[in-house]
Amino acid sequence: MAFLQSPKTLYIGLMSGTSLDGVDGALAWFPAPGSREPAHTLATAYVPFSTALRGNLMALQSTGANEIHREALAANALGQHYAECVAQLLAQAQVEAGAVRAIGVHGQTIRHQPELGYTRQCNNPALLAELTGIDVVADFRSRDIAAGGQGAPLVPAFHQALFADPDETRVLANIGGISNISILNSHSVNQVIGFDTGPGNVLMDAWCAQHVGQAYDAQGAWAASGAVIPELLRALRDEPFFTLAPPKSTGRDLFHPEWLAAKLTAFENSAAVDVQATLSAFTANTLADAIASYAADVNAIYVCGGGAYNADLMDRLQEALRVRLQTAQVRSTEALGVAPNHVEALAFAWLAQRFSERLAGNLAQVTGARGARILGALYPAR
Repeated sequence: MAFLQSPKTLYIGLMSGTSLDGVDGALAWFPAPGSREPAHTLATAYVPFSTALRGNLMALQSTGANEIHREALAANALGQHYAECVAQLLAQAQVEAGAVRAIGVHGQTIRHQPELGYTRQCNNPALLAELTGIDVVADFRSRDIAAGGQGAPLVPAFHQALFADPDETRVLANIGGISNISILNSHSVNQVIGFDTGPGNVLMDAWCAQHVGQAYDAQGAWAASGAVIPELLRALRDEPFFTLAPPKSTGRDLFHPEWLAAKLTAFENSAAVDVQATLSAFTANTLADAIASYAADVNAIYVCGGGAYNADLMDRLQEALRVRLQTAQVRSTEALGVAPNHVEALAFAWLAQRFSERLAGNLAQVTGARGARILGALYPAR
């Protein structure tokens, strides 16, 4: 691989998302900005969260006693998990740490309130730099929010760089805990549209954990065995967020178990499996609504994130889009050569490159910022 002969051309991306299941990592080579060469993924890794860390991070999603202390300890534990993921990536690719220019690490979002001018990701990038001996770039969202933006989603610029096609309009739908879409223009990054569409897996996972004792509904098999409750589906969709025009972003601050419980007060006698089926339909329909409203000419929808592995959800999304757009086809990003669970980690490796080259990482028309901004803060290894 000739591209490895150039020093300091490799980047690592680390992502732990709203689903709170673990760390996805990717080691990648990106061409110089403006080059037409393809990117290369050298290694990928996954490090699951311990039960204790997942519980601590979940508890930090809402207010509680001694939060500052508990968040600091969780950040230290996250740093250890991130470092383990980096070690696995380097070993798998047989690459020395010195060949990596920077690690891009998002951290674990515990508050996201851009309308109040802040976002908080649990993270200890200084510890990660110390443990790995590699420069770390973190805190990607704050600069965009300081410029009046939502700080999210940040992946549309990466989606355009990696997945845009000159012959068709494509939608990249990321279904993690929260769902977001990137509408990729075939000609110009300045015309890319992207925003959060609402819940992805977050409510389904919580309901499954409560009633089945599993962290998630594997393949959507439980949801597939239930029946959608039309009145509940309408109640779930009757949320002001869905009528807002982009730029917009959301998270567990809005869509959490208490929000769902309030919606369920009129449906207390409903079977748990039917609620799960309705939550799957809820994610599919709100995604389809957003795509139909802003990408009526789309040729193909490519899904990444954990939702891409949920067969029931993918089927419901295809059917919801068939009703609205008829010809649009739903596929996994595997069809584009990238596994669905690797896309976001690669995005943060790319954002680390953008920071290192002092290039903007946001799209102002996506986030609502006053302009393009260099995103991130550097924690040097030495």
